[in-house]
Amino acid sequence: MTSTDSSVPSSEADAAVEAARAARVEAAVREMLAAVGEDPDREGLRETPSRIARMYTEILRGRELDPKRHLAVTFAEDHHEMVVLKDIPFDSMCEHHMMPFTGTAHVAYVPNGSIVGLSKLARVVEEYARRLQVQERLTSQVADAIFECLEPQGVGVVMEATHTCMTMRGVRKPGASMVTSAVRGTFKTSAETRAEFMGLVRG
Repeated sequence: MTSTDSSVPSSEADAAVEAARAARVEAAVREMLAAVGEDPDREGLRETPSRIARMYTEILRGRELDPKRHLAVTFAEDHHEMVVLKDIPFDSMCEHHMMPFTGTAHVAYVPNGSIVGLSKLARVVEEYARRLQVQERLTSQVADAIFECLEPQGVGVVMEATHTCMTMRGVRKPGASMVTSAVRGTFKTSAETRAEFMGLVRG
């Protein structure tokens, strides 16, 4: 799809594909409800399969998009110091249990003659998050996209999130959070640069 919002089909063909996917999700949800002993035709559940189909279209829309496109337009700027965008909220879906995890991302880079609009960094995080994910991969994907597209001196990404697959089930440890990091270029080779980044994130 070419639209930045996959909930809006860009053509009749896309609409047909989306409708077919929704029908499969609805059928699967009805079967799942029956399998756990529920009646999918009772009043409270009657519309649940279609609601879930619409929900998955929304929260997994990133699978249809290329987040790197947001980094295609840059601006020449003779700035060679760290640029940090902190506290970017994100929501994602763990691929292991298909339960949500939510948190914040901190993204930094040291330009090498060109900069990008800050909102574009947030969009990269958003679109990589809006797919079935694991936090480790998500963190690396954001770092790799920025490092590849902007060709900066270095990139650093830190993500902190709470996973409902851990807080609601299994060990059930509410309040536990997971922190992941990915560093590229000077953020990896220079302890001073890495320490500056971590200090700005924690400050």
